[in-house]
Amino acid sequence: MLLVNQIRENYAGMLAGLQKRNIHNAANLLLQVITLDDQRKSTQTQRDQLQAEANTISKQIGQLMKEGKATEAIAIRERTSEIKEQIKTLEEQYSKVEEELKTLLYTIPNVPHTSVPAGKSAEDNEVVLENGATPSLFEGKLPHWELIKKYDIIDFDLGAKISGAGFPVYKGKGARLQRALINFFLDEALAQGFTEVQPPILVNEESGYGTGQLPDKEGQMYHSTADNLYLIPTAEVPITNLYRDVIVSEAELPIKNVGYTPCFRREAGSWGAHVRGLNRLHQFDKVEIVQITHPDKSYEALESMSAYVQGLLQKLELPYRVLRLCGGDMGFTSALTYDMEVYSAAQERWLEVSSVSNFETYQTNRLKLRFRGEDKKTHLAHSLNGSALALPRIVASILENNQTPDGILMPKVLHSYLGFDRI
Repeated sequence: MLLVNQIRENYAGMLAGLQKRNIHNAANLLLQVITLDDQRKSTQTQRDQLQAEANTISKQIGQLMKEGKATEAIAIRERTSEIKEQIKTLEEQYSKVEEELKTLLYTIPNVPHTSVPAGKSAEDNEVVLENGATPSLFEGKLPHWELIKKYDIIDFDLGAKISGAGFPVYKGKGARLQRALINFFLDEALAQGFTEVQPPILVNEESGYGTGQLPDKEGQMYHSTADNLYLIPTAEVPITNLYRDVIVSEAELPIKNVGYTPCFRREAGSWGAHVRGLNRLHQFDKVEIVQITHPDKSYEALESMSAYVQGLLQKLELPYRVLRLCGGDMGFTSALTYDMEVYSAAQERWLEVSSVSNFETYQTNRLKLRFRGEDKKTHLAHSLNGSALALPRIVASILENNQTPDGILMPKVLHSYLGFDRI
């Protein structure tokens, strides 16, 4: 959630940033925020003035009673009753305006960092770097949805029988590959100083609003209406919410957590060849890294997280590229996002396998996540997160890129986790 004082102090910069996101009514939205904030401040000022008057009258009544002037005291006491009614009305107005302001702020996305390129879609994203040669496969190469049938390692038909489309069943060496990747990703994160947590996979509304999934992505989350709980779309939600309404000390920063969870996304409106097989699922496994940092160090942390994810892809021997997302393709809550894409040799296209984002104070303002600085005052921290990594497209790329006429070779770094070197 944007900070009102930042909108007031840097209106032109905020407007330019939102226009990068192609929000054509950005000026109107920001002016509405300022107007509502003016109303809120005016109401608060009137309330404070009346309260001060009431306090003064109360003292006068006490003094008059001491002096034996009960008649005069009773006369001015009537004014106290009037003030109480006026204060009650103003408090109701204040609450209404404050709720309107909060609701409006929930509809405005984060302002992009100055380095974010303008653009409307994925075609306008900026390629930051490419690493590794794209493999040249043999005649008769197969996409992963054919390979998994050939080697009987993932079964979409069984998943559809049990749950529906987009819920695969992993079995045999396919299940062991999943487990190996999860353990590998967790071990790598622990070696880099992240603390492992195992959070709940159902969250309440407050958690959804805290990290920005609500109200923006409400229709994309599975909702248990009986208990008003949501299945998580990513471990970012419960892990970041560990620090909702928390004040940490500056010495504790950065806070670095990693967690493995299944993730659930309705993916409403997704169809076509680009979502075949493992390319897009309703349930999938992911290891997530989350950082809470000092504002002065969040972009240093973002670059470090990007380098860390790239290191995982290098160890898996997968060709990849890094994109800086344009304003029109960024997530609602992000100030700057790097996407990592792996090249799929059988599909002959790039597949997104990770997003690493800095949210600056957008989430922490919603979460009321602060740190106490050396000045003894509290300040909003910055929050960041990244996929490290999401499994489906990683598995798809490993299967496709490493296929041979005699089987599928496994990356060397996974051999000790798998107990085998090929499928």
